[in-house]
Amino acid sequence: MAVMHSVAILVLDRVVPFDMAAPQQTFAWTQMPDGRPAYRVRLCAETPEVRADGGFTLTVDRGLEALAEADTIIVPGCSPEAAPPSEPVLAALRQAAAAGTRIASVCVGAFVLAEAGLLDGLRATTHWVAAGDLARRFPQVEVEPDVLYVDNGQILTSAGAAAALDLCLHMIRRDLGSAVAANIARMSVMPLEREGGQAQFIVHEHPPVPRGSALEPLLEWIEDNLAHEVTLGTLAERAGMSERTFSRRFREQTGTTPLQWLLRARVRRAQYLLENTDHSVERIARQAGFGSPTAFRERFRKVVGTTPYAYRTAFHGKANAPAARSQAAGVTPGS
Repeated sequence: MAVMHSVAILVLDRVVPFDMAAPQQTFAWTQMPDGRPAYRVRLCAETPEVRADGGFTLTVDRGLEALAEADTIIVPGCSPEAAPPSEPVLAALRQAAAAGTRIASVCVGAFVLAEAGLLDGLRATTHWVAAGDLARRFPQVEVEPDVLYVDNGQILTSAGAAAALDLCLHMIRRDLGSAVAANIARMSVMPLEREGGQAQFIVHEHPPVPRGSALEPLLEWIEDNLAHEVTLGTLAERAGMSERTFSRRFREQTGTTPLQWLLRARVRRAQYLLENTDHSVERIARQAGFGSPTAFRERFRKVVGTTPYAYRTAFHGKANAPAARSQAAGVTPGS
């Protein structure tokens, strides 16, 4: 039986409760297909009692030694009034990083990773309000304020508190595949892929269409016919409009063009097939409606930011068991 993946959440002075609770609940709820828990989640701190932002105190039964035992460490954000992280905390994080442990921050937890030197020379993100400050204080860090999270392989950072859920789902999908991640996304009542700027492998969701819109049946038809040739003329005819009127109405209701909608739908279909089948790239190109494998590869790289092969390597469900520390350190999406 595989060893359960261990997640340690580092609770620092004046920790933001949501930043701590979001990853704690997300990983704790995650189950393998046979119902077994996928992760063992523990809170750890430098002291047995920690003040939380909001006027209450947490009792934590694990010390910094838990960081050395973890496969993944999560560093939640803290209140601006919090004291700087102590040298023992920073040293423990550096030692864990040197051992290959995967380390991720939530919101302004990125400042702790930067203070420890773990973000030097890397891309990183944090809450957009704090992004400028992070860039000024740590000029060796390439701060990206417009993304929900950044995955550097071993070191990951996320934006504001809600982006912790996006980051956790990404790590779960990287560890265990899309089916497990999709299940916990449903439990969390959120999409597996959220609209917004993303790093590495995330494809934007389609723009929302108002319920009852005249386009709804047509969009369902598009999803059902991705493998076939679909032209603007075909879509306009099915909608009972001229091409010009149809294009204008489509943009008004979706915020994008029919062609861009169709291309995104085809890329999303290809992602699903790469994650859940062993079909060749050539076959997937046909199933998703691309004219050739070359056209498929070019469009996929442009939208997703990596090749179909690299995407399958990272996210194919059969290739994933709870990662040991050494495995987590060696996975670099998009390489």
